[in-house]
Amino acid sequence: MSSRVKVVVTGAAGQITYSLIPRLLDGKTFGNKIVDLVMVEIPQVVSKLEGVLMELEDSSFPNMGSVEYTDNFADAAKDADWFLLVGSIPRGIVYEGKKIEERSDLLRINGGIFVNQGEAIGKYGKKDAKILVVGNPANTNALIGQNASGVNSQLWMAMTMLDCNRAKSVISKKVQCSIEEVKKMIIWGNHSPTMYPDIENAIVNNSSVGSLVNDMEWVDKTFLPTVQQRGKAVIDARGASSATSAAKAALDTIIACENPTGDGDCFSAAVASDGAYGVPEGLICGYPLMTMEDGSVEIIRDISLSNFAKEKFDISIAELESEREAVKDLL
Repeated sequence: MSSRVKVVVTGAAGQITYSLIPRLLDGKTFGNKIVDLVMVEIPQVVSKLEGVLMELEDSSFPNMGSVEYTDNFADAAKDADWFLLVGSIPRGIVYEGKKIEERSDLLRINGGIFVNQGEAIGKYGKKDAKILVVGNPANTNALIGQNASGVNSQLWMAMTMLDCNRAKSVISKKVQCSIEEVKKMIIWGNHSPTMYPDIENAIVNNSSVGSLVNDMEWVDKTFLPTVQQRGKAVIDARGASSATSAAKAALDTIIACENPTGDGDCFSAAVASDGAYGVPEGLICGYPLMTMEDGSVEIIRDISLSNFAKEKFDISIAELESEREAVKDLL
């Protein structure tokens, strides 16, 4: 295994990346590897990255290799091992004279961005590169990018780890355990309010969380809405979307992919469906995953879903299908 890793981060002048980037270089996320970093931004704000670079230099991170910044994504992509696609047009801003409020608008506007990035990753990135899409709508952005890349050996993922971490937090409070004791927290479906956090298959000390809670009304009326609507709650409370927690979730996803998954556990991210669990092929769907000893990431296929879980999962699958239909001309 290489002692160096090249990482490309988009949206590098944003709030999420301000929390994310330093921790890529601290010797924990990639272990003892030297991290060569390329930060990417749009031309209007790329100059701000000079200040970020200064701060990184002043921090004396022991695992920091070369650090560059650019507004040219294709140049940045050359021989990269990891791509963290954080940058996207967010809901609520004015874009080309129109305030972006609908998810459908986000799909159309960001679709073009991810076509271009996908093409560059396929052409210039490592053939075994891993790509984590953070920018929303993450699942369908990843679908567009993967399709544009044309390289099946690259692993495209949309981030559902933030939903997973939120669910673990709620569970730990409910059953009065530490967050680290919550295992097999699976997020099924889309990274949206339709995603299904699977409390029935989550475990604490080898016991099903569903059996420990034993209250499906609480699950349906409190747990699910709390996790599914947490992003909106954060925006309402702080006047901006999740930043520190989103950065932590991205780091957790990298660590999960860089290290073999422990026995009896899994991690959550959305990857291309091959028909597993009845999901139409090709959709980027949240699944239980495990990292193998050779570094490959596989879908865990032996999870049982209750009728309650299947009904919730089906809602998210339907949304993913509708999003794919909305961007079919980009695929």
